[in-house]
Amino acid sequence: MNECKGEQEQRVATMQHRGCQLPSNPNEEEKQIGTTGKKHACFMDVFFQLHTVGGSNVPEVQEEEEGEEAWLLARLSSLCVCSCRYCADSWFLVVVIQSKIIADISTTTMEAADEFMKYRSPLVSRYASKEMAYNFSDRKKFTTWRKLWICLAKAEKALGLPITDAQIQEMESHAEDIDFVMAAEEERKLRHDVMAHVHTFAHCCPTAAPIIHLGATSCYVGDNTDLIMLRDGFDILLPKLARVIDRLANFAEKYADLPTLGFTHYQPAQLTTVGKRACLWLQDFIMDMRNLQRARDDLRFRGVKGTTGTQASFLQLFQGDHDKVEELDRMVTEMAGFKKAYLVTGQTYSRKVDIDCLSSLASLGATVHKICTDIRLLANLKEIEEPFEKEQIGSSAMPYKRNPMRAERCCSLARHLVALMADPLQTASVQWLERTLDDSANRRISLPESFLTADIILSTLQNITEGLVVYPKVIERHIRHELPFMATENIIMAMVKAGGNRQDCHEKIRVLSQEAAAVVKQEGGDNDLLARVQRDPYFAPILGQLDALLDPKTFIGRAPQQVARFLSEEVRPVLEPYKAKMDVKIELEL
Repeated sequence: MNECKGEQEQRVATMQHRGCQLPSNPNEEEKQIGTTGKKHACFMDVFFQLHTVGGSNVPEVQEEEEGEEAWLLARLSSLCVCSCRYCADSWFLVVVIQSKIIADISTTTMEAADEFMKYRSPLVSRYASKEMAYNFSDRKKFTTWRKLWICLAKAEKALGLPITDAQIQEMESHAEDIDFVMAAEEERKLRHDVMAHVHTFAHCCPTAAPIIHLGATSCYVGDNTDLIMLRDGFDILLPKLARVIDRLANFAEKYADLPTLGFTHYQPAQLTTVGKRACLWLQDFIMDMRNLQRARDDLRFRGVKGTTGTQASFLQLFQGDHDKVEELDRMVTEMAGFKKAYLVTGQTYSRKVDIDCLSSLASLGATVHKICTDIRLLANLKEIEEPFEKEQIGSSAMPYKRNPMRAERCCSLARHLVALMADPLQTASVQWLERTLDDSANRRISLPESFLTADIILSTLQNITEGLVVYPKVIERHIRHELPFMATENIIMAMVKAGGNRQDCHEKIRVLSQEAAAVVKQEGGDNDLLARVQRDPYFAPILGQLDALLDPKTFIGRAPQQVARFLSEEVRPVLEPYKAKMDVKIELEL
């Protein structure tokens, strides 16, 4: 590889420091090695070539570290046909090494490219937060398995089983250094994921091997880990939902008294306020917050129950001592961070628990879909828009487009979240007796995907609610267009107060309204009902009141007061436990 002049000079100086006598001609095939530092001269020369070509893939080598030197020498012997430990022809070595390392780099690049030949879930590769992706990762799953085996061993030792401190210390020292390749090979042989990891853990803990998984069944690590992941998943989601509620509450407060058209059947109805409409969204989110918190708090540990939930294996281990078996269950439950364990289980904890958890997420999905659909409809009216980046492109063909892509993404993912609810319902309904394995593959997909999807939705919603844009002038124009129709009841009441007949007035207003509606619908004109009323002599007694009768704020009722009370009594108390987590910002990559 080519080197800049400065790099060449540094390389030469360093090698001379090592005792190398460099050739005057770079093409010279022979290189003399100095009488001092003979070993390190050749060694460091080759290392420099390795480092130049291989970059960060080559570990640093220290002269004093015999282990590092042995590693590199072993690597050299695998790269060339020369059997000489201190090969004089180091330039030949370098060429061979360079070729091999370049090939290694090419292989690594090809392996990375191969990843794009496989399906990758966009929930992780495109959207999800790192914390939620890690929560359902293999690393967390299998590390938790090992921690549960350690908890079990500690509790069994404390209750009198012949387990030593050395065995526990050995397990603890290897809790996180998982050989995933070995585990995969073991699973291919055994067709059993738990036993594959028992063997892998035992391989690095030979002293502790006899007591790993003692008395336990597969669901001891499997189900208990799932419950830990569900609990931790809720702990990730709840602060995110709290931040969405907080941002939306600020929005509602800011626009509490800004009149806007209400819509029923997506037809103009009586006025409300922008803030009051946001409170309707908030009310649904508050329900979701309570549902998620309840589902999280209701989670218990499966505990130490044995193959069919009877704890028979542990009763044998403790020679019929029921108290010790119960204490074992309590101790392990506490070590795992749970206050309670389910008192009865089959081989698994009841799959109704999964229904409870995922139904709260599906309900959140329904809320999100409704709210984001509202935002999309209002964006079409140009009344409210989600944030739009300076360089964001709405359409490849129509450069003027400002599409509500974040709200659309939320709707898309919310449908997936709602649809996932069918899985735990079906799974719980088809479990036979103490357990069947047809839950396993389904739960590997449905549980993580539900939490990953909810996580993505809430992150996106926080971004939306932090940057919602309101266009009051557009809202005002829409009100002005519809308000004369809405004011008809007020006009009738004013005429009655001025001495008019209610039925006569109603008929007059009906005829004028139909004429004005024809102008709007058939001619595409503006609503001229007010002008028609002003021209009709019948309404002369109230002409001076018309402006006051048509003030939008007279049509919003108690909306501002409702907003203030709702935020004070319902919203702020729910957010109180999350005050310390409110300042987290969300930057969406896509």
